[in-house]
Amino acid sequence: MLIVAALGGNALLRRGEPLDTETQRRNVRTAAAAIAALAAEHRVVVTHGNGPQVGLLALQAESYTAVRPTPLDVLGAESEGMIGYLLEQEIANAAPGRAAATLLTQVEVDPNDPAFAAPTKPIGPVYGEAEARRLAAERGWTIARDGAQFRRVVASPAPIRILELAAIRHLVAAEIIVICAGGGGIPVAVSPGGAVRGVEAVIDKDRSASLLARTIGAEALLLLTDVDAVYRGWGTASPRRIRSASPEALRSLAFAPGSMGPKVEAACDFASATGKFAAIGALGDAVKLARGEAGTVIRRGAGRVTIDGETARVSRGPRRAPDHS
Repeated sequence: MLIVAALGGNALLRRGEPLDTETQRRNVRTAAAAIAALAAEHRVVVTHGNGPQVGLLALQAESYTAVRPTPLDVLGAESEGMIGYLLEQEIANAAPGRAAATLLTQVEVDPNDPAFAAPTKPIGPVYGEAEARRLAAERGWTIARDGAQFRRVVASPAPIRILELAAIRHLVAAEIIVICAGGGGIPVAVSPGGAVRGVEAVIDKDRSASLLARTIGAEALLLLTDVDAVYRGWGTASPRRIRSASPEALRSLAFAPGSMGPKVEAACDFASATGKFAAIGALGDAVKLARGEAGTVIRRGAGRVTIDGETARVSRGPRRAPDHS
């Protein structure tokens, strides 16, 4: 089975951890073990988040004022190479004899996308409110709440087309574990004449993962994170695990836009468009997720959702307050 496995940003750097290389390598080692186990049974294409890494690179670039700040598309390329290097090395250590390759991946966006007027994508470290507002005033940032703290947010336009698609297909055909479209891919715009230029943005990783899975003909999309499933009533005294759902049933619910929301939407897009299944769950459960034995499984169906073993029909209607954070 051909699988696209999307590693959440917290697979590489957990909230509150220092942004140093050894911490990231330790976390990547855990992720690589899960990918190696998955690759023992399937062909695997890996993508990953890069929000903390891009934010750190931006801060480092701003500390040297003799040159103009490095644009986000270049920082995205730098983070793709850096994270890809760590993943490649640790996958090779976890699966001796299996080849892995990182491909810098350009993803086309529409320069007129409304997202440029309303930044939503969090990058970089978290700050207290006072510090976040000070940095916003000093550096012209847009900031937004992220849980109890604040982060810088940037434009996140929708991905339209993956430019390196042919190269990805060749690598998959050669039985190579492909690491591509990291951080959602490097955002670029393409002129009517075909000229390519970078764009100041960060594409949502889950949306690019869904596009990637659809266009390479993947049979499953796994969205790997630090929770074991999608929950109703997350953060309440009685959260309930969603075991399975159809795209239309899951879309009738509401989830936090900065965390679980993009994953749910990406999974629903893939399942709706392909008739294949998507699964959302814990990184350590990757093999079980591919078998449909863990996490939340999303596939086309009759508008039903199974929550902790109970199945009910969910009708489309007004969305309620977010169920997951």
